[in-house]
Amino acid sequence: MKIAFITRATLYTVPGGDTIQVSQTARCLRELGAEVDICLTSDPIEYSRYDLFHYINITRPADILFHTSRTQKPFVVSPILVDYSEYDRHHRKGVAGFILHRLSANSQEYAKTVARWLAGKDKMRSKAYLVKGQRKSVLYILQRAAILLPNSEAEYKKLEEEYGVKKDYMVVPNGIDASLFSPDKKIIKDDRIVLCAARIEGIKNQLNLIKALNDSPYTLLLVGSHAPNQKSYYDECRRMAGKNIFFYDHVPQETLVGYYKRAKVHVLPSWFETCGLSSLEAAAMGCNITITGKGYTREYFGNDAFYCDPGDPASIFNGIETAAKSHCKKELQEKIFHQYTWQRAAAITMSAYKKIIPA
Repeated sequence: MKIAFITRATLYTVPGGDTIQVSQTARCLRELGAEVDICLTSDPIEYSRYDLFHYINITRPADILFHTSRTQKPFVVSPILVDYSEYDRHHRKGVAGFILHRLSANSQEYAKTVARWLAGKDKMRSKAYLVKGQRKSVLYILQRAAILLPNSEAEYKKLEEEYGVKKDYMVVPNGIDASLFSPDKKIIKDDRIVLCAARIEGIKNQLNLIKALNDSPYTLLLVGSHAPNQKSYYDECRRMAGKNIFFYDHVPQETLVGYYKRAKVHVLPSWFETCGLSSLEAAAMGCNITITGKGYTREYFGNDAFYCDPGDPASIFNGIETAAKSHCKKELQEKIFHQYTWQRAAAITMSAYKKIIPA
């Protein structure tokens, strides 16, 4: 079986959670015997070489439309449906914030896609997108997909609610590399070290996190580079940060292990999270996690996480302090190694492929 993963052109230059999801799922699928190529949407693709296409990220439908119009072969979609609307409408600043807070969620995404294209920051691969718009483009893709592969039941329900589509689907949960992110019982964690491993951008809400921990007894380590269009947000974070806040650029996962070993708490106070891969990795390594309740996080972490209101620095601080004073959530560790590994994600994905193309 020959599979092409087709994903955003900036997958490697602007790494994010989808970078890990794509590369790790592809690796584990290869271990199961599939032939898998990772193709960027900007790459020329020889469609005849593949049996099946696997598209990633439904919030960027212009990229997908370009390729679906060039082949009639079946395809599946990992939606990674993220809702930026609350942040865009109420918390984004500047001219973009002035414009976006007046628009619906789909209109916001359309405006951002067109703006990136006009600014030369992205390519518009499908002119049909300009005519269809965001909502109709997403709907067109969902209706034609052979099967949907959301990362949670909550994500599929959000798709149903937003687009009114009922499709065959299989939940493919996010995961960890169990060979890399395993607890080290020799290490004694520092109750005063708080880690946030995430790209620095408004949706991840590092600014309110900094406000929560500034000049507190905690040391905050922010590990991640700023998003390309979020330099001003990064600069504001740097200006706001007290002496107990430290910034580190994006690091490989192998290096991230060292940070997880030291920190007692990992925090992601985002305005929306599908899961938070770094939260999974940190919890697997014995960190207690403080995380937003906005998105699909509760399906993954249940009552084993410490939730906070991203709009309230006091809530963020209380979530971190409670996590720092609590024992490690051993039940969550066991759940992650049993349910949330890339090997399991690949096995479910392979079974979905076989429903479309029997061996």
